Amino acid sequence: MDGGLFSGSRTIRRIHFKAPKWGEIEKDHRGVAKRFRGEYHQKVDAKGRMSIPASFRRVLEAGDPNYTEGLNPELVIVYGDHRRQFLECYTIDAINEVDDKIDALPRGSVERKYLQRLFHGQSFPTIVDETGRIVMPAKLRTKIDLDKEAFFIAAGDTFQIWKPETYEAEELSKTEEWLDELPEDFDPLAFLDGAKGD
Repeated sequence: MDGGLFSGSRTIRRIHFKAPKWGEIEKDHRGVAKRFRGEYHQKVDAKGRMSIPASFRRVLEAGDPNYTEGLNPELVIVYGDHRRQFLECYTIDAINEVDDKIDALPRGSVERKYLQRLFHGQSFPTIVDETGRIVMPAKLRTKIDLDKEAFFIAAGDTFQIWKPETYEAEELSKTEEWLDELPEDFDPLAFLDGAKGD
């Protein structure tokens, strides 16, 4: 229940969508939003089971080319970067985009080697079950010191899972410090003026 947050051998069908205009929310062909929005606190049981917020599940469905009504959407959890105190959760479309960019790097290059290790080796493909939950392995829970509650926060076409106390102590304080360094009447949206998408 919501609070308050590789594919294996299957062939992934590439789907391309027209970029939305400014002020519009990007949606798939069914009118489902393709960007995660919001933040949520979710309970974690002793087996590592936790519910994915309903709005996040809709985005996972829209971002899984193999998803059809009645099936369960897949996602990939990337955990390898030791500097990060959170887990990054990708839709299948989003991780395919990362994979394509890694594949474009020269074979044998150091950059390709380590990106493959981070995004291929140190990642966990999973599926949302019929009750809207995932099971987080102990290794991943230990990595971010996750206990009885998880904090989910949207990050565009991915979302992050944090230990709530870590997020408040680290990331939230950094955002507040950044805002405090700006002029009092400055609107951060001004940074988007002239910005270009991918």
